[in-house]
Amino acid sequence: MTAGVRWTQADDLLPSRLQVAALAEASVGAAALAGAELAAVRNGGVTPGVQVDSTAVAAAFASDRALRLNGQEQVSLSPLSKFCRCADGWVRMHCNYPHHQARLLDALEVRVAPQNARTAVGEAIATSSAEEVAERVTAFGGLAVVVRTPQSWAQHEQASAIAGLPLLELRKASNAASRPLEPAPRGSLLPAAGLRILDLSRVIAGPVATRTLALLGADVLRIDRPDLPELIAQHLDTGMGKLSALLDLRKPADLEVLENLLSTADVVVTGYRPGALDRFGLDAEALLRRRPSLVVASLLRLGSDRALGRAAGLRQPGASRLRDRVHRGGAGRDARSHAGPGAGSRHRLPSGRRSAPCTGLPRD
Repeated sequence: MTAGVRWTQADDLLPSRLQVAALAEASVGAAALAGAELAAVRNGGVTPGVQVDSTAVAAAFASDRALRLNGQEQVSLSPLSKFCRCADGWVRMHCNYPHHQARLLDALEVRVAPQNARTAVGEAIATSSAEEVAERVTAFGGLAVVVRTPQSWAQHEQASAIAGLPLLELRKASNAASRPLEPAPRGSLLPAAGLRILDLSRVIAGPVATRTLALLGADVLRIDRPDLPELIAQHLDTGMGKLSALLDLRKPADLEVLENLLSTADVVVTGYRPGALDRFGLDAEALLRRRPSLVVASLLRLGSDRALGRAAGLRQPGASRLRDRVHRGGAGRDARSHAGPGAGSRHRLPSGRRSAPCTGLPRD
């Protein structure tokens, strides 16, 4: 797939027991090549060559450590986001978000200040099994997962459920007519210019995916709920090139705003747990019924089965499998036609602002 990509040579700048550098460079190479192919389709001619700078890739994959806010280095991990020993093994806890930290402390009945909680948390779980700790924290809406060996994971029901699933699944849901795109105004530099994308994702995987589309020239609008804000440093790091808005989908007026945005969107990217968006009519099937030409991309971190995917899904170290599902209504917008909206089109809320304090997205 990456035969048209040329890499610069560099020492391994992302040292790890796993092949992180190879994964990072291959991922960037595949994304860049897809952008080059889109440019060739829109503008005609051969697919331009792609060169990947290994040093730049390493910097991008470690961008959370390089980010400075008002000149200050940002702390990327909470002291409670760590591996913790239990009576029979280990759990991995995730407490970067304040609400996850509060839920974990409630689940473990730890009544000390969060900054002083590391020792108390260790003592609270020392005599419990890893499964008990994970189930208790999950029941409170927190994040704690059992650390499993490859053999233990292979015997788990989740491993069986996702073992036969592809990493990327494409489905064409209808034969609806697509909307055309004119040639990319800056050729291969901004091959996705003019595409309108709604970003309904959080944390890292979804926002980085849509950040990539923004860097390729697409108009990307991220929607969040105001009572559950994203971490500011993480939001800035994954939000480059995007617009951002806040909507409470439990309010009819805000839901109407979202419907108006959907009426002109080409792509919707979702990254919440399976079923979390259904009550707002934002599952892929409902979206495609209202707008058959839409492309819906769903990042499923815990598999597609809702019985297994009911827990909030960030990342389960050594256990989870990130899987993308893309539902295509028509063919998206026809890149071969020269008619269509200009590259300067932008998402606008009714007030014309690019960011609006308008809660209602799920709590993941």
